[in-house]
Amino acid sequence: MIRLRNIEKVYEQGVNKTYVLRRVDLDVREGEFVSIMGPSGAGKSTLLAILGLFDSAWTGEYHFWDAAVHRLGKKERAELHKSHIGFVFQSYHLLDHLTVYENLDVPLSYKDIKKAERQAMVADVLDRFQIVGKKDLYPNQLSGGQQQLVAVARAVISNPKLILADEPTGNLHSSQGREIMELFKRLNDEGTTIIQVTHSEQNAQFGHRVVQLADGWVVKE
Repeated sequence: MIRLRNIEKVYEQGVNKTYVLRRVDLDVREGEFVSIMGPSGAGKSTLLAILGLFDSAWTGEYHFWDAAVHRLGKKERAELHKSHIGFVFQSYHLLDHLTVYENLDVPLSYKDIKKAERQAMVADVLDRFQIVGKKDLYPNQLSGGQQQLVAVARAVISNPKLILADEPTGNLHSSQGREIMELFKRLNDEGTTIIQVTHSEQNAQFGHRVVQLADGWVVKE
Protein backbone atom coordinates (compact mmCIF):
# COMPACT_ATOMS: atom_id res chain seq x y z
CA MET A 1 0.00 0.00 0.00
CA ILE A 2 2.81 2.41 0.97
CA ARG A 3 6.40 2.32 -0.17
CA LEU A 4 8.90 4.99 0.91
CA ARG A 5 12.42 5.05 -0.47
CA ASN A 6 15.22 7.37 0.60
CA ILE A 7 12.87 9.99 2.08
CA GLU A 8 14.74 13.00 3.40
CA LYS A 9 13.57 16.26 4.99
CA VAL A 10 16.01 19.08 5.58
CA TYR A 11 15.87 22.67 6.81
CA GLU A 12 18.49 25.03 5.43
CA GLN A 13 19.64 28.21 7.16
CA GLY A 14 22.40 29.83 5.15
CA VAL A 15 25.15 27.24 4.83
CA ASN A 16 23.76 25.14 7.67
CA LYS A 17 21.58 22.09 7.07
CA THR A 18 19.45 20.38 9.68
CA TYR A 19 18.16 16.96 8.70
CA VAL A 20 14.79 15.98 10.21
CA LEU A 21 14.56 12.72 8.25
CA ARG A 22 17.46 10.77 6.73
CA ARG A 23 17.19 8.06 4.05
CA VAL A 24 13.93 6.65 5.39
CA ASP A 25 12.75 3.42 3.77
CA LEU A 26 9.38 2.05 4.86
CA ASP A 27 6.82 -0.42 3.52
CA VAL A 28 3.29 -0.72 4.91
CA ARG A 29 0.93 -3.41 3.69
CA GLU A 30 -2.82 -2.88 3.43
CA GLY A 31 -4.52 -3.88 6.69
CA GLU A 32 -1.46 -3.34 8.90
CA PHE A 33 -1.43 -1.42 12.19
CA VAL A 34 1.99 0.21 12.51
CA SER A 35 3.31 2.29 15.42
CA ILE A 36 6.08 4.87 14.92
CA MET A 37 8.07 5.47 18.10
CA GLY A 38 11.16 7.37 19.20
CA PRO A 39 12.32 10.26 21.39
CA SER A 40 11.14 13.84 20.92
CA GLY A 41 12.74 15.38 17.85
CA ALA A 42 13.23 12.02 16.15
CA GLY A 43 11.10 13.05 13.13
CA LYS A 44 7.96 11.01 13.93
CA SER A 45 5.37 13.71 13.34
CA THR A 46 7.25 14.96 10.27
CA LEU A 47 7.12 11.47 8.77
CA LEU A 48 3.40 11.24 9.52
CA ALA A 49 2.80 14.63 7.86
CA ILE A 50 4.59 13.39 4.73
CA LEU A 51 2.54 10.18 4.72
CA GLY A 52 -0.63 12.26 5.11
CA LEU A 53 0.34 14.49 2.17
CA PHE A 54 0.40 17.63 4.33
CA ASP A 55 4.12 18.22 3.72
CA SER A 56 5.50 18.39 0.19
CA ALA A 57 8.99 19.80 0.97
CA TRP A 58 10.95 16.55 0.98
CA THR A 59 13.00 14.41 -1.36
CA GLY A 60 12.86 10.72 -2.21
CA GLU A 61 10.16 8.40 -3.54
CA TYR A 62 6.71 7.86 -2.03
CA HIS A 63 4.36 5.35 -3.66
CA PHE A 64 0.78 5.16 -2.40
CA TRP A 65 -0.69 2.13 -4.18
CA ASP A 66 -0.15 2.92 -7.86
CA ALA A 67 0.33 6.67 -7.34
CA ALA A 68 3.87 8.07 -7.40
CA VAL A 69 3.26 10.84 -4.85
CA HIS A 70 6.68 12.44 -5.45
CA ARG A 71 5.59 13.19 -9.03
CA LEU A 72 2.14 14.59 -8.19
CA GLY A 73 1.20 18.26 -8.07
CA LYS A 74 -0.44 19.99 -5.11
CA LYS A 75 -4.00 19.51 -6.39
CA GLU A 76 -3.47 15.81 -7.15
CA ARG A 77 -2.01 15.20 -3.68
CA ALA A 78 -5.00 16.96 -2.09
CA GLU A 79 -7.38 14.72 -4.05
CA LEU A 80 -5.46 11.62 -3.00
CA HIS A 81 -5.66 12.69 0.64
CA LYS A 82 -9.40 13.42 0.47
CA SER A 83 -10.12 10.11 -1.22
CA HIS A 84 -8.09 7.73 0.92
CA ILE A 85 -6.70 9.24 4.15
CA GLY A 86 -8.18 10.15 7.53
CA PHE A 87 -6.03 12.07 10.02
CA VAL A 88 -6.42 12.15 13.81
CA PHE A 89 -4.57 14.89 15.69
CA GLN A 90 -3.49 14.94 19.34
CA SER A 91 -5.31 18.25 19.89
CA TYR A 92 -8.54 17.09 18.19
CA HIS A 93 -8.74 19.99 15.66
CA LEU A 94 -12.53 20.16 15.87
CA LEU A 95 -14.15 23.40 14.70
CA ASP A 96 -15.37 25.14 17.85
CA HIS A 97 -18.19 27.07 16.15
CA LEU A 98 -19.76 23.88 14.72
CA THR A 99 -21.78 21.20 16.50
CA VAL A 100 -20.68 17.57 16.60
CA TYR A 101 -23.05 16.83 13.72
CA GLU A 102 -21.67 19.73 11.66
CA ASN A 103 -18.05 18.75 12.40
CA LEU A 104 -18.77 15.26 11.07
CA ASP A 105 -20.42 16.69 7.95
CA VAL A 106 -17.44 18.90 7.05
CA PRO A 107 -15.25 16.24 5.30
CA LEU A 108 -18.30 15.00 3.38
CA SER A 109 -19.15 18.53 2.22
CA TYR A 110 -15.86 18.61 0.27
CA LYS A 111 -17.02 15.67 -1.80
CA ASP A 112 -19.64 15.31 -4.49
CA ILE A 113 -22.15 13.63 -2.17
CA LYS A 114 -25.85 14.49 -2.15
CA LYS A 115 -27.27 15.99 1.04
CA ALA A 116 -29.53 13.03 1.82
CA GLU A 117 -26.62 10.61 1.50
CA ARG A 118 -24.44 12.81 3.71
CA GLN A 119 -27.17 12.89 6.36
CA ALA A 120 -27.36 9.10 6.27
CA MET A 121 -23.56 8.77 6.60
CA VAL A 122 -23.45 11.16 9.58
CA ALA A 123 -26.37 9.35 11.25
CA ASP A 124 -24.60 6.02 10.74
CA VAL A 125 -21.31 7.18 12.28
CA LEU A 126 -23.11 8.86 15.19
CA ASP A 127 -24.75 5.54 15.93
CA ARG A 128 -21.60 3.49 15.36
CA PHE A 129 -19.58 5.63 17.79
CA GLN A 130 -22.49 5.88 20.26
CA ILE A 131 -22.52 9.69 20.22
CA VAL A 132 -26.06 10.31 18.93
CA GLY A 133 -26.87 12.16 22.16
CA LYS A 134 -23.93 14.55 21.57
CA LYS A 135 -24.79 15.57 18.00
CA ASP A 136 -26.12 19.06 18.88
CA LEU A 137 -23.36 19.90 21.35
CA TYR A 138 -20.31 22.05 20.62
CA PRO A 139 -16.73 20.84 21.25
CA ASN A 140 -16.34 22.98 24.40
CA GLN A 141 -19.32 21.12 25.89
CA LEU A 142 -17.52 17.76 25.56
CA SER A 143 -14.81 16.09 27.65
CA GLY A 144 -11.39 15.49 26.10
CA GLY A 145 -12.22 11.84 25.50
CA GLN A 146 -15.51 12.73 23.83
CA GLN A 147 -13.79 15.31 21.61
CA GLN A 148 -11.21 12.74 20.50
CA LEU A 149 -14.00 10.22 19.84
CA VAL A 150 -15.64 12.78 17.55
CA ALA A 151 -12.28 13.47 15.90
CA VAL A 152 -11.83 9.76 15.15
CA ALA A 153 -15.41 9.56 13.88
CA ARG A 154 -14.72 12.50 11.57
CA ALA A 155 -11.55 10.82 10.29
CA VAL A 156 -13.38 7.60 9.36
CA ILE A 157 -16.72 8.97 8.15
CA SER A 158 -15.80 8.78 4.48
CA ASN A 159 -14.36 5.25 4.87
CA PRO A 160 -10.67 6.04 4.27
CA LYS A 161 -8.32 3.19 3.46
CA LEU A 162 -5.67 4.69 5.75
CA ILE A 163 -5.90 6.38 9.15
CA LEU A 164 -2.92 8.37 10.42
CA ALA A 165 -2.94 9.27 14.12
CA ASP A 166 -0.46 11.64 15.78
CA GLU A 167 -0.32 10.92 19.55
CA PRO A 168 -4.10 10.32 19.55
CA THR A 169 -4.28 9.69 23.31
CA GLY A 170 -1.70 12.26 24.42
CA ASN A 171 -4.24 14.62 26.02
CA LEU A 172 -6.49 11.92 27.51
CA HIS A 173 -6.84 10.10 30.82
CA SER A 174 -5.68 6.47 30.71
CA SER A 175 -9.22 5.04 30.55
CA GLN A 176 -10.18 7.44 27.74
CA GLY A 177 -6.94 6.62 25.92
CA ARG A 178 -7.61 2.90 26.14
CA GLU A 179 -11.10 3.44 24.72
CA ILE A 180 -9.63 5.25 21.70
CA MET A 181 -6.99 2.53 21.18
CA GLU A 182 -9.62 -0.23 21.37
CA LEU A 183 -11.61 1.72 18.78
CA PHE A 184 -8.56 1.83 16.49
CA LYS A 185 -8.11 -1.92 16.98
CA ARG A 186 -11.72 -2.56 15.91
CA LEU A 187 -11.31 -0.34 12.85
CA ASN A 188 -8.12 -2.21 11.96
CA ASP A 189 -9.86 -5.57 12.42
CA GLU A 190 -12.47 -4.32 9.91
CA GLY A 191 -9.71 -3.71 7.36
CA THR A 192 -8.55 -0.10 7.85
CA THR A 193 -4.79 0.41 7.69
CA ILE A 194 -3.56 2.46 10.66
CA ILE A 195 -0.26 4.22 11.30
CA GLN A 196 0.10 5.94 14.66
CA VAL A 197 2.83 8.03 16.26
CA THR A 198 3.03 7.27 19.96
CA HIS A 199 5.32 7.51 22.98
CA SER A 200 3.32 4.79 24.73
CA GLU A 201 4.59 1.21 24.74
CA GLN A 202 1.09 0.21 25.86
CA ASN A 203 -0.53 1.86 22.83
CA ALA A 204 2.05 0.29 20.52
CA GLN A 205 0.97 -3.16 21.67
CA PHE A 206 -2.37 -2.65 19.92
CA GLY A 207 -0.54 -2.73 16.56
CA HIS A 208 1.31 -5.36 14.55
CA ARG A 209 4.79 -3.84 14.56
CA VAL A 210 6.85 -0.88 15.69
CA VAL A 211 9.12 1.37 13.62
CA GLN A 212 11.73 3.14 15.78
CA LEU A 213 13.12 6.51 14.73
CA ALA A 214 16.12 8.33 16.20
CA ASP A 215 17.59 11.58 14.91
CA GLY A 216 15.62 11.18 11.68
CA TRP A 217 16.85 7.66 10.93
CA VAL A 218 14.91 4.39 11.05
CA VAL A 219 17.00 2.53 13.60
CA LYS A 220 14.84 -0.52 14.23
CA GLU A 221 11.76 -2.39 12.99
